[in-house]
Amino acid sequence: MSSCAPVKTSPAIASLGDIAGEARAWLLEIAAPLWSSTGRLDKGLFVERLTLEGQGDDAPRRLFVQARDIYAFGEIGRLGWNGPWQDLCNQTVDYLLAHGRRADGLFIHSFTTDGAVHDGRADLYDQAFMLFCLGHASRALGRPELLAAADQLMAALDAGWRHASGGFVEKDIPRPLRHQNPHMHFFEAFSALYDISGQEAWKARAEEMARLCRDHFIDPRTGALLEYFTEDLIPAPGPEGQIVEPGHCFEWAWLFEKLAQWGWADARAISDRLTAFGRTYGISPVHDVAINEVTLGGDVVKSSARLWPQTERLKIALARLRRLDTAEEAEEARRAFRGLQLYFDMPVPGTWRDVLNADGSFVLQPAPGSSLYHITCALAELLDTYEGRAG
Repeated sequence: MSSCAPVKTSPAIASLGDIAGEARAWLLEIAAPLWSSTGRLDKGLFVERLTLEGQGDDAPRRLFVQARDIYAFGEIGRLGWNGPWQDLCNQTVDYLLAHGRRADGLFIHSFTTDGAVHDGRADLYDQAFMLFCLGHASRALGRPELLAAADQLMAALDAGWRHASGGFVEKDIPRPLRHQNPHMHFFEAFSALYDISGQEAWKARAEEMARLCRDHFIDPRTGALLEYFTEDLIPAPGPEGQIVEPGHCFEWAWLFEKLAQWGWADARAISDRLTAFGRTYGISPVHDVAINEVTLGGDVVKSSARLWPQTERLKIALARLRRLDTAEEAEEARRAFRGLQLYFDMPVPGTWRDVLNADGSFVLQPAPGSSLYHITCALAELLDTYEGRAG
């Protein structure tokens, strides 16, 4: 979701120009050509990941990755890439609708490498990203019928996947604990669908997810976001109930900044507390990157650092910069971008590392296509903020 309002140029924002140019060149001139060609299948699907040699492998194609890539190339096109982004997005969204939608209106979990159904179960996380994709594709491609498809998917979720304690159940692929993460992406999807369609029902759903987070997911003492819960949304017993992911603190904080624009009185206060916790306990003092997991008390659980928390750190810094217009937030945005760039130093330009170890080494593994969504969203925020582009 990239929906920055135009901003007046100020010294703090103008100082982002050095990194904005780098971001635009890398995304549009290096990453987009690679992932739209080598990262593409004849069937109209994107590859799941690229190897260290820059080739697609035979991993099953998860639906949420396809949905994310449709969003990513729609944004890349909006930002000015002159490649065939419309053809890519149209082909993939049409394939998902034709071959990924089940009789009950929900979407399957994954495809094989040749485009057949690999896992026909419906995953809650996937449904959130399909809603997100349909909204963004409707706007990017000028296809209002995709909003009708989003309505149909939402009706299927309302019919059988609501949970009595709030939120949604993970019905086909049950897990021992309830997770906040799918609900965060429903919040993101509902917010985007409201911005795109103007339909009040989507706004009401987004606010429902915001209240769920405020009332259940956020620890009232620390302002930190918890990850795992019992069926009735009480923090999980044992160590799982103490886990905080700094990246998710930043991601929810960024979403609450959107809610503040709608007039939610306490949205900015929630965003500020989430951001403060993430910055206080979730940034490695050695590598200046956002790490994976800490406890409510701020103790490090996983000192490794995946790529995606770096993008969320950047997004919330930019949102706060637009609101506060301070040199401190501009500097935090620069630091977050430089941290993200560490992951782009690859033998095949346009691919990325995913996991930075505590000792400064990277895990050697294929570049996950799922990260293109995170990267594109963050770099679009950067370019929109610097250039004053309307989202």
